[in-house]
Amino acid sequence: MCGRRPGRSGWRSPPPRQLPEPLLREYAPQIRANVVVPGGIQTEGVRRLRRKAIRNLELGKVGVAYNFGQRLPMRRFGSADEVARAVLFLASDLASYVTGAILAACSGFLST
Repeated sequence: MCGRRPGRSGWRSPPPRQLPEPLLREYAPQIRANVVVPGGIQTEGVRRLRRKAIRNLELGKVGVAYNFGQRLPMRRFGSADEVARAVLFLASDLASYVTGAILAACSGFLST
């Protein structure tokens, strides 16, 4: 439901603001439909690109990454584990009454 295309990263379109009501009405009695919107996540690929940019003295790329991190309200990138915990919560019985939610695991980036 996140709008990804196979073999590509990123959004095909902006993240949804709400799930379509017909989807919720049709499936809500049996399943819960929620969305997790991750923000800047420090993955192994991101770390590899950062090391490469530093090694090749690509200071423009290093600066972009630093500035992005500084724009995050928590002043840091998240981890894949932190996003996984948000998904785990929504899949657990703790969220048994939650459907149609959009949970932004993004350090508040979407509010800036």
